[in-house]
Amino acid sequence: MSQHPVRSNQKLIMLLIAGSIGMFGFGFALVPLYDVLCEQLGINGKTQSTATAYTPMAIDTSRIVTVEFMAHTQSDMPWQFVPEVKRMQVHPGELIRTSFNAKSLSLNRTVGQAIPSVSPGQGAAYFHKTECFCFNQQVLTANADAALPLIFYIDPDLPQSISTLTLSYTLYNITDNGYVGAVEQGAAK
Repeated sequence: MSQHPVRSNQKLIMLLIAGSIGMFGFGFALVPLYDVLCEQLGINGKTQSTATAYTPMAIDTSRIVTVEFMAHTQSDMPWQFVPEVKRMQVHPGELIRTSFNAKSLSLNRTVGQAIPSVSPGQGAAYFHKTECFCFNQQVLTANADAALPLIFYIDPDLPQSISTLTLSYTLYNITDNGYVGAVEQGAAK
């Protein structure tokens, strides 16, 4: 009788170990699956990470969409970072040019990377950037400043229920991570 409970316990232990390994594997695979799902469905406010080509299209002048711009810096980022304008009214299909302004408050060269998000998340799939400083790392020398360009358009297929889009950038200090392909901004304006 004593061997039966031992086999039963060994089987239970093996099942628990297999279950733990399976859960770990599922948890590890969940992040890439989530990213793919968000990209395909245009949810969670993630915007594209490369430029979209603009082809002239019919501009919907009967509709106005408010675009709000926000800028945040991580606590270790020694830059002032602000949008040129905080809000603008645009027509879907219209190509819009604006910029964000950055000023280094550091006595050393610093490298920044901006990460965008759009809210509501459903609107991210309709917000297209043809040029954006967020596609590249930005380098500022000590006390330098720069205008960081943004050119975008809103797809005319934006659902009617969305009348305001908020584009928010968070600027990260990646100076210690090295940089590739960044254009150095040297002289202050």
